[in-house]
Amino acid sequence: MSPAKSTFLIGPILSVDAAVSRAIHTAAKPLLPPFLLLLLEISADFRFSFPVSLSLLLSPPLRPFLIPFLLGLLLDLIFVGIVKLTFRRARPAYNHPSMSAAVSADHYSFPSGHASRVFFVAASVHFFTSVVEAPMADPSYTFLDGWIRDHRDGDVKGNVVVGVWIWATVTAVSRILLGRHYVLDVAAGACLGILEALFALRFLTFDFEQIFFWRFLLESLSLSGCLWFGDTCEIGPTSAMCTRLSSTLVEQTSIFYRKLIWTRMREQRQS
Repeated sequence: MSPAKSTFLIGPILSVDAAVSRAIHTAAKPLLPPFLLLLLEISADFRFSFPVSLSLLLSPPLRPFLIPFLLGLLLDLIFVGIVKLTFRRARPAYNHPSMSAAVSADHYSFPSGHASRVFFVAASVHFFTSVVEAPMADPSYTFLDGWIRDHRDGDVKGNVVVGVWIWATVTAVSRILLGRHYVLDVAAGACLGILEALFALRFLTFDFEQIFFWRFLLESLSLSGCLWFGDTCEIGPTSAMCTRLSSTLVEQTSIFYRKLIWTRMREQRQS
């Protein structure tokens, strides 16, 4: 198909998409609660979701889920970047980058990285039991594992699955309401995230405890984290290192985003 013919076919679709997206944004703008939207934006930020997901290291029965989940997050980051650079669709003209909770943001709109990330998380949780099959009687059973899974059959609790899907949907829709993306950007991102979850859980599943490479990688990450945060540490057994790494990253992420939220709230009060 020639470029001219392709533009002729796609142009009207993009025009309708832009018009519908702007109408939704305009209608919802007076009703938007800024603080809630800020929290949704932060919750889907890669710099938040990646360190927090490492908290799964605290629960040995959940660790088989960690490898495909983290690799999937990295895959999503890379693939979304490639697609954005390929299509180079500009963000809506009414988007205000200064309102973004992200420290830095790209200028391309298609697909929505936030939508792909949250739907990747939701789909991963939905298909959780295809990866984690450890019985609840496991001696390493923890509170975190019990909070996520039903003690009777080991499946993810229904309210957890529903809650994650609701969070993913609301966060994705908020990208349109905020004026960050068009409707097609969000729809494409959501579909991409689900496909990435299916791929990661099918092809990127490894034995966490018996692959030396992953032990070496986690120890390297732990050492890097200590050097990054100006801390001193010793590389001990894998389990102790996992606990230290996850708690350190979660703590530092919490501090960073608390400062960011208070800064944004202060800016909104002054404006």
